[in-house]
Amino acid sequence: MAEPVTDLDRPDAGASAAPTTPPPGPRTAAPWLVGGAVTAVLLLLAGRYGYHRDELYFLLCGRHLDWGYVDQGPLVPALARLADTVAPGNLVLLRTPSALIAGASVLLVAALAREFGAGRGVQLAAAVLAAASGIVLAPGHLLSTTTVDVLVWLVAAWCAVRLLRTGDTRWALVLGLALGVGMLNKLLPALLGVGLLAGVLIAGPRRLLRDRWVLAGAGIAVLLAVPNVAWQVAHGFPQLVVASSIAGGGSSYSGRVDAILLQLAIISPFAAPVWVAGLVALLRRPAWAAYRAIGWAWLVAFAIVVLAGGKGYYDAPLLLVLAAAGAIVTADWARRGAARVRQALLATAAALMVASSAVLLLPTLPADGLPGIVVDANYDAGETIGWPAFADSVAAVHRGLPPEERARAVVLTGNYGEAGALARYGPARGLPRAYSGHNSMASFGRPADDADLVIAVGWDRPDRLRAWFTEVTEAGRVDQRVDVDNDENGEPIFVCRGLRRPWSQIWDSEVTHAS
Repeated sequence: MAEPVTDLDRPDAGASAAPTTPPPGPRTAAPWLVGGAVTAVLLLLAGRYGYHRDELYFLLCGRHLDWGYVDQGPLVPALARLADTVAPGNLVLLRTPSALIAGASVLLVAALAREFGAGRGVQLAAAVLAAASGIVLAPGHLLSTTTVDVLVWLVAAWCAVRLLRTGDTRWALVLGLALGVGMLNKLLPALLGVGLLAGVLIAGPRRLLRDRWVLAGAGIAVLLAVPNVAWQVAHGFPQLVVASSIAGGGSSYSGRVDAILLQLAIISPFAAPVWVAGLVALLRRPAWAAYRAIGWAWLVAFAIVVLAGGKGYYDAPLLLVLAAAGAIVTADWARRGAARVRQALLATAAALMVASSAVLLLPTLPADGLPGIVVDANYDAGETIGWPAFADSVAAVHRGLPPEERARAVVLTGNYGEAGALARYGPARGLPRAYSGHNSMASFGRPADDADLVIAVGWDRPDRLRAWFTEVTEAGRVDQRVDVDNDENGEPIFVCRGLRRPWSQIWDSEVTHAS
């Protein structure tokens, strides 16, 4: 598209004229090499450890395709269904979209740095920073709604920066398309839309809010979001229940204090000064006056996440945008004063960032010798270990039942990951169907009303089970055969007999839950 210089590059009428916005930097192939290397590394490591609990859930959701689910849109379950249809049980293929998206995210961060005026070396530095960042590597190793969300936010942010720099509001059409597709994944891109809207209202140019192309882009986003939003409305907007549970601390990475601390760690603690410098420059650097709405967009989005009690990574893709700007500021800083000392400091920080990310975020260490610090820093690492052994533990309890009870037993799990693991590994071990009331699993079926012999796993509080059964006996413990501190290892397995009321009377009101 053409890149005319218009008054969109300047503050609204009545304000003093801003310095000319710097032109984009030169093109370079170096970020492509970095992005390709990230994709290659993720594919090489994709088969290590095992499924993540969310991936097992996505596979089950993919068997029940719909326009929406309690906690997400249809996009990732559809990808899981496609991968499992092409190559059932192939973990590498399941994770291939994420590896490709991670590589593309690296390119987009470098492209954003170029838009801000970065030279070839700084674009390469921005690409390396993105390649080693937690918000790219960790979800890039898994099939995840977060992986798609990062790409959506970066594409939308790049379009917004292009629009603000060139004044060509036709970029709003692509921005709206990105947000709309993203809302088929989950509704979080609406948070970015609100942030950008607030940023323009605060910093200008406000005339964008009346522009026909911007309005058309907003219309595209809304139109594409309709199927998922309509599903939510038709089902009583269950995502609000999930959001309420998250705000109450019912999930990992939730809580206001954790959300604040995660901002400093989710790219890398070693890179936090870079994105902070980028934020300050976007808000204060005269030559970047055209981009102030971007800095305000993050401030508004982050404030919403904290006030609403959302997960701290919801706004994290915008941190990569700030880091792209910060790479330029940091490079300028490294050339001033004691340049050699500063450059040595940056090189050390970069080396520590790459090394720590490789150990903490990727499955590089043996699963049977995983240090506790890895799981402490990266909760999701522990949730990719031990699922076959988990199924073995449940199967051992099932085999220990008398033959007449074994024939009529069903399994009730506490969360969707456990149900997904038993759906994946249970049939080969002779296990009956596993049910769960967790999130969308609740709508995938419940036990028959007369199913009064249940193997329950994932219920660390037997008092809940005793409200439904006359007899609850601990019959075993989950042994994942590795020393890993995750949500399943060592948890009790109960055999429950004597159902007090039919499942149809207790399922929706007592068994189902969100987190």
